[in-house]
Amino acid sequence: MTPDEYCQNKAATSGSSFYYSFMFLPELQRRAITALYAFCREVDDVVDECKEESIAHQKLDWWRQEIKNLFSEQPQHPVTKALQPLLADFNLAEEYFLEIIDGMEMDLAYSSYQSFRDLSLYCYRAASVVGILSAEIFGFNNRMTLRYAHDLGMAFQLTNILRDVREDAQRGRIYIPADELDKFGIKINDLHQPITSSAVKALFKFQADRAREFYKKAFDTLPDEDRYAQRTGLIMSEIYYSLLDEIEEDGFRVLEHKIKLTPLRKFWLAWRASRREKKRYKRYQRLIKST
Repeated sequence: MTPDEYCQNKAATSGSSFYYSFMFLPELQRRAITALYAFCREVDDVVDECKEESIAHQKLDWWRQEIKNLFSEQPQHPVTKALQPLLADFNLAEEYFLEIIDGMEMDLAYSSYQSFRDLSLYCYRAASVVGILSAEIFGFNNRMTLRYAHDLGMAFQLTNILRDVREDAQRGRIYIPADELDKFGIKINDLHQPITSSAVKALFKFQADRAREFYKKAFDTLPDEDRYAQRTGLIMSEIYYSLLDEIEEDGFRVLEHKIKLTPLRKFWLAWRASRREKKRYKRYQRLIKST
């Protein structure tokens, strides 16, 4: 199995919404974003799958060294071997890969967060940094696109937190800020129960509304000139925003059952968003030519 095949397999078997958006990219960009996603899966799996915290720390330290190996052209792992020839084509900064590892390590250090301000650092490392690296792969002319990527990453992470709130609680991780639990009169034990009380529903709606604010900020910030280049992120957002809608339409019953979109629906949403962005880009091109 080649390094690229290893990354492709890692992405395909994850079942993630991200995989469906990669299909619409040119080959070089598709290889790069798939390798980046595979890296994120590798370091995330370290935290999720290691039973011994000390071993998880050691593995994350190994990945820190492997990132140094990557940028000194001596990669050892299939993922970094896939990434290495792509560094010449894309501006993928070493410190961002290390930030992602730091974000994963926060799951070993923190089981809860006192406020959204505290949680924001985790969201930045776990998702916004990935968004910024992705924006570099997709390409941009206006640096405001990096702000868009940051906010879209935040929106994705907040959507994931809401979707996985009970599963995370069962793992001993609470990503809803403690001061907000208190505000709505919710105890941590309530997140372990398959019951959607009016207070729980109000708390989850508050989380969903915050995610929607980040989606709006991202969409409002993205410059028209970079929109088509960044269409993969917009395809992802179509899927994630639809998931958020599904959660709300279901009455925020995420403690009662897992809410997810079927692979067929994800593919259809991705195809629809890709088609929409292509039409929009053609209109934009005509407008530019006429001015």
